[in-house]
Amino acid sequence: MKQIQLSKPGGLDNIQLVETHIPRIKGNEILVKVSASSLNYHDLLVALGSIPTEDKRVLLGDASGEVIEIGENVSKWRVGDKIMSVCFPKWIEGRPKREFLSFIGDNEDGFATEYISLPETAVTKIPQGWSQTEVATLPCAGLTAWRALVEEGNLQAGETVLIQGTGGVSIFALQLAKSMGAKVVATSSSHEKLEKLKALGADELINYKETPKWGKEVKIKTDNEGVDHVIEVGGGGTFSQSVTATKLGGHIAMIGVLSGPSAENIILPKIFLKQIRTSGIVMGNQQSQIAMVEYIENSDIKPIISDTFDLADLVSAFKHQMGHKHFGKISIKMT
Repeated sequence: MKQIQLSKPGGLDNIQLVETHIPRIKGNEILVKVSASSLNYHDLLVALGSIPTEDKRVLLGDASGEVIEIGENVSKWRVGDKIMSVCFPKWIEGRPKREFLSFIGDNEDGFATEYISLPETAVTKIPQGWSQTEVATLPCAGLTAWRALVEEGNLQAGETVLIQGTGGVSIFALQLAKSMGAKVVATSSSHEKLEKLKALGADELINYKETPKWGKEVKIKTDNEGVDHVIEVGGGGTFSQSVTATKLGGHIAMIGVLSGPSAENIILPKIFLKQIRTSGIVMGNQQSQIAMVEYIENSDIKPIISDTFDLADLVSAFKHQMGHKHFGKISIKMT
């Protein structure tokens, strides 16, 4: 079978397509024929060596696929079942614990491979009516947005959500918020992408290059109240503006560090005085994923996939991601 491996110390020049053996399964495992994956910012950081990992690590944290063999002790799945990956195979339910947080494509081999053996508990069902390519966008980006808005944010109809940019988490958060009756304020540096966000239902649009102090602009567009929820994917370079944009008693979901890990010029008293609640979000557990699947099965949500690459062209896919040329998700086909 074909597989993508990353050699130390990382970097796109150290990504190799190799031929290797199809794995043998143990009694409690399933053999999955991987159909598709999709790129996340975390995958890029691992590929570049910014997140160190073991030599010959198999990349990618998302996957959809089909069960083609089951171990003698497997009871949850049958040959032919369509499944989707989970980012933390050991985190079944409840709050996070250190021993649960072994991440696929980082601490463990990922899904840049045609076949993979997994414990039967390391996958979940998929939304009915979704293609395998669509399913592979959900485990990281979809679940992150779900946990941020629904589980940690308790999103209600009529509330307002701020999304930053046009990556996978932000787009899914926009779709989820609109499906739940919320209003959405969206930011981007591209007028073309802002028009695409508007077509997806964004109620207010802000070009953050033209309006660097966009936090104040968010307040203007929300009757000087601010938003109930912020999907904070920028990190250090955007957090101060997010605090300004958040209303009294609002919620900031801390998800990414696209603009850098360290924040400057944060006025801490503003967080206290506005009684803002912040949540650090790193995907979610399997029960959260199952709940998300059940919700989107009864909604009109479908992922936005802007580009598709073959597994052998993974380096080109990462370069495309680095160029910020995508809108939504970048899909990776295994065969």
